[in-house]
Amino acid sequence: MTILLFIEQMLNGLQFGVMLFLMSAGLTLVFGVMGLINLAHGSLYMVGAFAAAAVAAATGSFVLALMASLAAAALAGALIELTVIRRLYDRDHLDQVLATFALILIFSEGTRWMFGSFPLFLDVPKVLAGPVTLPGGIQYPAYRLSIIVIGLVVAAGMFALINRTRVGIRIRAGEADREMIAALGVDIAKLYTFVFALGAALAGFAGALVGAIQSVQVGMGEPVLILAFVVIVIGGIGSIKGAFVGALLVGFTDTLGRILLPQIFALFLEPSAAVSVGSALASMLIYILMAGVLVFRPRGLYGVA
Repeated sequence: MTILLFIEQMLNGLQFGVMLFLMSAGLTLVFGVMGLINLAHGSLYMVGAFAAAAVAAATGSFVLALMASLAAAALAGALIELTVIRRLYDRDHLDQVLATFALILIFSEGTRWMFGSFPLFLDVPKVLAGPVTLPGGIQYPAYRLSIIVIGLVVAAGMFALINRTRVGIRIRAGEADREMIAALGVDIAKLYTFVFALGAALAGFAGALVGAIQSVQVGMGEPVLILAFVVIVIGGIGSIKGAFVGALLVGFTDTLGRILLPQIFALFLEPSAAVSVGSALASMLIYILMAGVLVFRPRGLYGVA
């Protein structure tokens, strides 16, 4: 592997990682603050992608499409929190899993009813359609680079929100002792709705950004949801910093593993066998990483000890 190819793959891993952070940040907040297992988080990712595709097709504006993804996912998140999720806070995790799994089915069939079974396509804006030349002569897609920049800006905004604002103080206090902040006069119900809508908006935004790279289709959120759970387990439930570090670790591990492992096995095996074995092992690398972290840090890298 050449140095230029390695740097390009590092950038791909970074882009994958920041996308996973957008998905997992809301999930870890909901899990950490509310103690809720939300399997329907991937459906909110899908809602954002479909809303963006529909608005882009109607208006031709990618910016409006991104705004629509945020609004649609946040609205969907607030509605399901008010109508369904609010009844699950005092229930055990099995009830939460069953209820949110039912929401997956409802969202999937509702989306199929509204948009059909065929995938939609969200075009990359023309200004970002070509490559850009980075230092060293590296040609890298402008749109993927923009995802990296947007993801890092959102990450900085999330850190500022959680650590520098009154709302962030309430969120962190709600994670530590929800009964106490309720006794101090904080409207815990409104706080929960805000946290859930914020997490939904981030997931929908991630779906819209990725929708311009992949097709927008029913069920697109579930594979990403699995990776998001891996991220928050590695980083520590309830920790935005942990979600960010965990997302980058998963992004780099998955991307580089799929490139490097077949080449490493090619030193010892026949080319076809090397590709087969290397690809199979690469697909397991993030779970091996998760298991390794849990051996030494059972609550994740930044989980509360």
